[in-house]
Amino acid sequence: MAALALPALSFIGSVGAVSVPGMKLGYASITWGGNDEQAIKDISSLGFKGIQLRANTFKEYGTRPDALLDILKTHKLDLCMFSSGNANINTGNDKAVIDQHLENAAFIKKLGGQLMQVTNSSRPKEGAPNTADLKSYGRLLNDIGKRTLDLGVQTVYHNHMHQLGETPEEIAVIMENCDEKYVNLLLDIAHYQQGGGNPEAAIRQYKSRIKALHLKDVRQTPEAGPKAYKFVELGQGEVNLATVLVALQEIQFKGWGIIELDAVPDKDKTPLECAKISHTYLKSKGVKI
Repeated sequence: MAALALPALSFIGSVGAVSVPGMKLGYASITWGGNDEQAIKDISSLGFKGIQLRANTFKEYGTRPDALLDILKTHKLDLCMFSSGNANINTGNDKAVIDQHLENAAFIKKLGGQLMQVTNSSRPKEGAPNTADLKSYGRLLNDIGKRTLDLGVQTVYHNHMHQLGETPEEIAVIMENCDEKYVNLLLDIAHYQQGGGNPEAAIRQYKSRIKALHLKDVRQTPEAGPKAYKFVELGQGEVNLATVLVALQEIQFKGWGIIELDAVPDKDKTPLECAKISHTYLKSKGVKI
């Protein structure tokens, strides 16, 4: 199922009008906590054209992907990204790790998707990871990416707090140790900022490798601890979306901008209400959904 083109995205704010004509907008199902059919209905109702689903959908639909594809088609949603889970470098069985992601890639292909997100849970409990581990992870990603590409699915690395690739320096080592042909980047702008980086700088640095972004916001919560934070709806945190869009315009980004919110930040809200806040924020700034 081909990605549907959207009207040019425009942003009007302190930086002036910004257009990102090649960008398409999707929304991640993670906020719904596994209730994917409801997520599909809610995300479609707001006019988004794509959805990011998680590996839990494979458990339910792995043997009947046509049923899930029918639901997506009914609600006019493309599978813009699939979260394939971790690629742990410490299992002692890389083949099993690779095979798991290949199984997911075959599932993605049947759903008309093209992008598979991979993360990593191998970060040491204390201290920074060593360079050897970062290089090893890059090579494992490369092995996964070679094989998924044979199936028509592009592997993308998702930078993430508390995992390998928390800081800009760690991300750079990982990306240097996998081939651009086989592994590209799903840049999460909130995780990148929380890890000490500048999202706009990352967009320019990795302009040839960014296949998708997590459009995401984060707010520090010092009342919960000196390093505490939580992810919030767009416009409710500290990420400067305006300058992010300027950078995307500069690199002529053509891909999916996926709004992601890990969990409902305030328990009196529903996932749909949270999505509406981000939707309203984007529209108030001139973004056409």
